[in-house]
Amino acid sequence: MLHQRTFGQLSRNLAIRASTTVPAVTANCAVTASWRTHRSNYTAAKHAQLGSWRREHGNTVFFSTAAFGVGILLATLYQVNDESTSSLVSQPHYAGRSGMLDAAQKIASLLGEDMITYDTDVLEHHGHSDWSTANSEGRAVAVVFPRSTEDVCVIARVCNDYNVPMVPFGAGSSVEGNFSQPHSGICVDTSFMDKVIAFHPDDMDVVVQPGVNWMDLNAEIAASGLFAPMDPSPTATVGGMVSTNCSGTNAMRYGTMKDWVLNLTVVLPDGSIVKTRRRPRKTSAGYNLTSLFVGAEGTLGIVTEVTLKLAPLPQDTSVAAVSFPTIKAAAAAASYLIRSSGVQLAALEIMDDVQMRVLNQHGSATVRKRRWAEKPTLFLKFSGTTDAINSDLKRVRDSLTSFTSEPFQTASTKQEEHDIWAARKEALFTMLSIRPEGTQLWSTDVAVPLSRLAEIIDLSKSECGQLGIFASVVGHVGDGNFHVAMFYDPNDVEQTAKVAKAVKNMTDRALKMDGTVSGEHAIGIGKKKSLRDELGPETISLMQKLKLAVDPKWLMNPGKVFSHP
Repeated sequence: MLHQRTFGQLSRNLAIRASTTVPAVTANCAVTASWRTHRSNYTAAKHAQLGSWRREHGNTVFFSTAAFGVGILLATLYQVNDESTSSLVSQPHYAGRSGMLDAAQKIASLLGEDMITYDTDVLEHHGHSDWSTANSEGRAVAVVFPRSTEDVCVIARVCNDYNVPMVPFGAGSSVEGNFSQPHSGICVDTSFMDKVIAFHPDDMDVVVQPGVNWMDLNAEIAASGLFAPMDPSPTATVGGMVSTNCSGTNAMRYGTMKDWVLNLTVVLPDGSIVKTRRRPRKTSAGYNLTSLFVGAEGTLGIVTEVTLKLAPLPQDTSVAAVSFPTIKAAAAAASYLIRSSGVQLAALEIMDDVQMRVLNQHGSATVRKRRWAEKPTLFLKFSGTTDAINSDLKRVRDSLTSFTSEPFQTASTKQEEHDIWAARKEALFTMLSIRPEGTQLWSTDVAVPLSRLAEIIDLSKSECGQLGIFASVVGHVGDGNFHVAMFYDPNDVEQTAKVAKAVKNMTDRALKMDGTVSGEHAIGIGKKKSLRDELGPETISLMQKLKLAVDPKWLMNPGKVFSHP
């Protein structure tokens, strides 16, 4: 049944959810209903085994306090700075394959045989991604499917005892090798931790497990007039969104994931539990541990509960699209709109001429029924009151006449709104559908200050376009962030080197403009060198010390963000 469940998840991950409307989200819930029902049949037996384990080993691991966890962190950090404790910074020693399998079998004996799989297809799905920029050769020896914080505690405690790396896995939609397994280990798939634990509409927050899909969540709470405003990949789950500090199309108005996480429950590498803070929207009580874990990519612990702030649903929304003669003109128009007073855009996206041509030829029926100009195009989203939106639409239309003579397309109905925005939401999946056999996707992003946006997009587009391969620019230009995607032949050494050089030039260019090498995809294994270029050895050294303080055996998602010192 786990094999069936995995291919159900593959179907879920590859399905194109072109709209964030409630009907589309509700329909998606039905896709996974059958395997969720199947998995629930094992809950009673699993918890009976867990209760037995608790009686044998005591409850200490399940009720470690945040204060104790912070104390250990600080004490260890002090030791890491002491040159006499060289053992703490020696290279990590991981169990061999047989030892890892022993750990997996121990976990199975404690949680239930059906909570774990060794199926090679499942292992491959959890260790490799066709839309990831970076993948590793290694694969986990097993995948475990916990259902609760207590389950994750058991997994972490066993892995800590056996010196086995743990690699958290959410929906598998990250693109920088964030869930790759260069040191093998055990993959911890949180997709069955998909419960809404508590919803507080009067407080405008919700407590969820990490496997909750953000679109499913918004469908479930829509009647309250509230929503979680992040808008990443339609397949993304909350745990992965926390792990990478994701954003998406709505970041221009609502910010990134870090702005919406109130507190976290995290299982540390030794199996102890910390809760980073309580539920009030503001606090000055101690260190900001919540932000320590947001964006940490699972290298410090496994997030098992997340309390999210919620925002009021806008009274009305609308979208528009307009094309431009060049990518530079489109980016310049975007920068102008961002700085314009009196217009509050909800989202501002860019797609180049290559992407628009792909949509015309290979997009869904919804997208292809509208013939798009195969030119660089801006997609704009408006939200607020109906009167304010109508006023903003007019102001934007008038503002863009100096940048383009192309028609300003607006939605007159909700169906048209869905159809226009579907073009932007389908970008990644449409590109993947045309990837030539034998090629790989190199997809990456950078972000720069708004004043340099048009310049870097124009330079990057020009350089990538000269490689003689498929290369496309798409991005969230509303917050200075854009993406480049290229298909290349990994067996062609010269072509691979040229692609790598183009990406390196793009990240170097971003840093020279006081930008960042990763706007929203995080670092994974794909951008470790770039992160060092951005932050410098001193800052990386501090991060390594924090990592060693929390994870002295270097077991949590090793090989990501930075290497062992």
